[in-house]
Amino acid sequence: MTRLGTLGLLGALGVLLASCGPMSPELAARQCAERAQAAAGPTGSVGVGIGNDGPVSNLEIGISSDYVFGKDPYDVYDRCVRDKTGQGPIRPLVLR
Repeated sequence: MTRLGTLGLLGALGVLLASCGPMSPELAARQCAERAQAAAGPTGSVGVGIGNDGPVSNLEIGISSDYVFGKDPYDVYDRCVRDKTGQGPIRPLVLR
């Protein structure tokens, strides 16, 4: 392998390893708040309307494994942020 090829490979490896590092605390807080919300209870949506073919409806229900196993949403949030960033949450969890 040429020297230039080796440097390119090392550069690509460095970028790959950097992307595996901790994420920003703000992004982790948003993602983990969604996970904690799902741990608090079933999530879902209901939609009703009129389409070209007549009445249309939509029902979506989501149940997370954290909810099924009875995990505390605040513990889910804290652990999730710590796993993603290596530090504690930057803001408290506010459940809707």
